[in-house]
Amino acid sequence: MAIRYLIVDDELPSRLNLRLAMAAHPGWQLAGECGGAASARAALAGLDVDLVFLDIQMPGQSGLVLARELSRLREPPLVVFVTAYSEHAIEAFEVHALDYLLKPLDDARLAQAVERAASMLRQRQREAYGAALRGFVDGAQSLDTISVRSVGRIEQVKVGDILRIESAGNYVELRLAGRTVLHRMTLSRLESLLAPGEFVRVHRGTIVRRSQIAGMETRGDGSYWLSMRNGEVVAVSERYAGALKAILMRSKG
Repeated sequence: MAIRYLIVDDELPSRLNLRLAMAAHPGWQLAGECGGAASARAALAGLDVDLVFLDIQMPGQSGLVLARELSRLREPPLVVFVTAYSEHAIEAFEVHALDYLLKPLDDARLAQAVERAASMLRQRQREAYGAALRGFVDGAQSLDTISVRSVGRIEQVKVGDILRIESAGNYVELRLAGRTVLHRMTLSRLESLLAPGEFVRVHRGTIVRRSQIAGMETRGDGSYWLSMRNGEVVAVSERYAGALKAILMRSKG
């Protein structure tokens, strides 16, 4: 069965470019095109749509207004946001496991987004996707959950369950009790989103939950090591050793 998609963009050339690019993907069927949020809202009321390509910056109502409405549905269509480059916006998409396309359109990036969406639809992930979309459009001040996408699925990881976070290039490893979850985001960016006081950086590539800190020792070679309450031991760089000592002193006092 064909996957039906709707294009919502106020610029006719952008809609045309996307429609032509999507012709290279068999199994996808264009359900319609809309020039704004209001016309898209009317179209969605009468159409069965699996995915919406949604431009964010449109006159009248922003695409985010429509996305917020869709997020309230029990099983909303998937949304691929279309936007001009904005580093902050892109990072926000990534923390919630949402997909996006940058203008001008890149065929390889479109192919990646299309494959991800098809995989999620095959695994019936609309409900899980709705939770991720709500987290994004509601714009909560504190990060309570991280939406992690893996092999066509979305998992909601509670920040309160994270014991420590390790850098892995453009990814981070979220260390939970008994398992590790890989998430596409840099360590520095994720650190900036976490609530102040909950975590502390102990190394260039490691952040630890403060309540997990049990002690710190200096070994014979002069290196510092942090003991965690779950029994794990983590390397501490000299740069952060002083701050950790202060935290331990305050906890004892």
